[in-house]
Amino acid sequence: MSEKLKVGILGGTGMVGQRFISLLENHPWFEVVTIAASERSAGKRYEDAVGSRWKMTTPMPEAVKDIVVMNVSEVKKVASTVDFVFSAVDMTKDEIRAIEEEYAKTETPVVSNNSAHRWTPDVPMIIPEINPGHAEVIEAQKKRLGTQRGFIAVKPNCSIQSYAPLLAAWKEFEPTEVVATTYQAISGAGKTFKDWPEMEGNIIPYIGGEEEKSEQEPLRILGKVVDGRIEKASAPLITTQCIRVPVLNGHTAAVFIRFNRKPTREQLIEKMVSFSGEPQALKLPSAPKQFIQYLEEDNRPQVTLDVDYEHGMGVSIGRLREDTLFDYKFVGLSHNTVRGAAGGAVLCAELLKAKGYIQAK
Repeated sequence: MSEKLKVGILGGTGMVGQRFISLLENHPWFEVVTIAASERSAGKRYEDAVGSRWKMTTPMPEAVKDIVVMNVSEVKKVASTVDFVFSAVDMTKDEIRAIEEEYAKTETPVVSNNSAHRWTPDVPMIIPEINPGHAEVIEAQKKRLGTQRGFIAVKPNCSIQSYAPLLAAWKEFEPTEVVATTYQAISGAGKTFKDWPEMEGNIIPYIGGEEEKSEQEPLRILGKVVDGRIEKASAPLITTQCIRVPVLNGHTAAVFIRFNRKPTREQLIEKMVSFSGEPQALKLPSAPKQFIQYLEEDNRPQVTLDVDYEHGMGVSIGRLREDTLFDYKFVGLSHNTVRGAAGGAVLCAELLKAKGYIQAK
């Protein structure tokens, strides 16, 4: 590729925006040329706008330090500088829905980390290994928006990444019921321990809106395209509890599952470790070589040992065993701000570029 696509980050000063900037450093296809944020950050150099609030463990990339932050609300001005944008804006859902559509109507594709459009019928919500075909609804969306190339695509909630891929890998065994408890890192709330000292040594048994997302979003991902809209799957039935725990990065899930066609443990392991999709076939830059790994040790997966598997883009599974009430139970782990947020959105953008939906203006 001779020239990289020009990328803008909407909400680039927040934690997910920072993660986008970190992940896109030296990306072979994409180059961050524009960063937009709230009016209070607009007009400042990015380094000055973020100041001491840089939350990544790696240094701020030199290439972005001198970028002058633009006002995210000046949509046409921002859109004129880029080929497409990643959205991580911090606004109300109604405001996010409106501004993302406004960007799309400037013929600028929007790949969003936000939840506002996850249930818009003609907006695909994509885990690239599982439902790349949902991108076909983009054509219906463009007709609704009156655009030629502008559209919105979203990635799903971070909390489902440690178990939803298994539902796809085990689809032939017909999962019917799932009970999942997720133990979610504080970075999922955009926080570090410096920001949230009361989380040290603490557990909070409630995360607003998280259980509804965790129960319903996998069904939309497992659904199908019908007449230009996504129809969610009717099975499996999923019930969840979502708990905030004193971990910086990494969402862990304890999952119980029942099947219509009960497989052997060996079949389940074989299906998960061999599971792959279009990102692997296309060798997309951010795609993990192996999407799901299985760890045989009784004390794995662990956040400190396994959260960065495949640079944070893979899923780690362990403790798969038969259960006395359900068929099986297991523990899953995924990196919530890489695979679960910015990294998942970058992989989604790579897929959409490979399919021809994102091109240079």
